[in-house]
Amino acid sequence: MADHEKSVREKITEKFHGDGSSSSSDSDDEKKSSPSPSPSKPKVYRIFGREQPLHKVLGGGKPADVFLWRDKKISGGLLVGVTAIWVLFELFEYHLLTLVCHGLILALAILFLWSNASSFIKKSRPSIPEVHIPEEPVLEFASALTIEINRAFRVLREIALGRDLKKFLAVIVGLWILSTVGSCCNFLTLFYIAFVLLHTVPVLYEKYEDHVDAFAEKAMIEMKKQYAVFDAKVLSKIPNGPWKGKKA
Repeated sequence: MADHEKSVREKITEKFHGDGSSSSSDSDDEKKSSPSPSPSKPKVYRIFGREQPLHKVLGGGKPADVFLWRDKKISGGLLVGVTAIWVLFELFEYHLLTLVCHGLILALAILFLWSNASSFIKKSRPSIPEVHIPEEPVLEFASALTIEINRAFRVLREIALGRDLKKFLAVIVGLWILSTVGSCCNFLTLFYIAFVLLHTVPVLYEKYEDHVDAFAEKAMIEMKKQYAVFDAKVLSKIPNGPWKGKKA
């Protein structure tokens, strides 16, 4: 009888120990299976606070592909063409009207002679395609340009009303730099420099954006420190206009 009670007690003990081990193993499995919360990644600083890739910032599509050299033939051909135009106008001192007229004279003479001589040389006449400017892209460009011009006018109006001192100083410095550059070169050279920068800076930035953004973050922090010092020593001592004290 004692042996029977002992065996029953041992079975009950084993049953409880087995349940405990299984429950502990289940809890361990749950811990392993449950995903651990991933540490939040620090937000990477990007110039102008952009959150999208550079290709989308530039508008996407074909223009962005050209600026980022996704199609090297078109990008290189465009750069070579603009460079040739700048060399003709700036270095050789060619004039736009003269260039257009001479180009049309040459093209029309070649096509006219080819069309009339095709019957003598027994070759087909040149196929001249019909050229027309599509209306939709022109309207889209005009609409986008109008929006940007109106936005610039609104910013200038806010600056003129004295609502934002930072924008006022930034615009004054930008216009002064632009006037200094303009005094050193004419409009055509300035346009060519802007085109070359627009054609090379985005692709270089896309290639080294991590290094550039890190340097820009340090420069922005330093600029904010210097502006805080300038604000404390100079701007804070400038008396406010009488209209700022009035209640709306």
